[in-house]
Amino acid sequence: MISTKGRYALRVMIDLARQNSEGYVPLKDIAGREHISKKYLEIIVKELVTARLIKGVSGKGGGYKLSRAPEDYSVGEILNVTESSLAVVACLAEGAEECPRAASCDTLPMWAELNGIIHDFFYGKKLSELV
Repeated sequence: MISTKGRYALRVMIDLARQNSEGYVPLKDIAGREHISKKYLEIIVKELVTARLIKGVSGKGGGYKLSRAPEDYSVGEILNVTESSLAVVACLAEGAEECPRAASCDTLPMWAELNGIIHDFFYGKKLSELV
């Protein structure tokens, strides 16, 4: 399941893509348009800046803007910043220890196939398509 944080991160990125100007967009403006707490958005944009998906400048004339063109972002890349895992089952999460039942698990191929479908969907969907 995609968390609220992940959904809000997408909304921030969509909002910034819609503004897509040379200037920086104040966080309070994004919070107002998206009806999201500015305080909660501060946490999210910090993660997006750390991941270098957006640029941030503080002070007068400051705010946030995309680091790249909207068509250069995949939804999967954005969600990967805020979600601990997009895996449908714990044993398929990145860095998970190998399950002792993996060799005899009748459902593992199905879960792996679904994981691939989800991965391909999110990484094939561009931010520009959501704007």
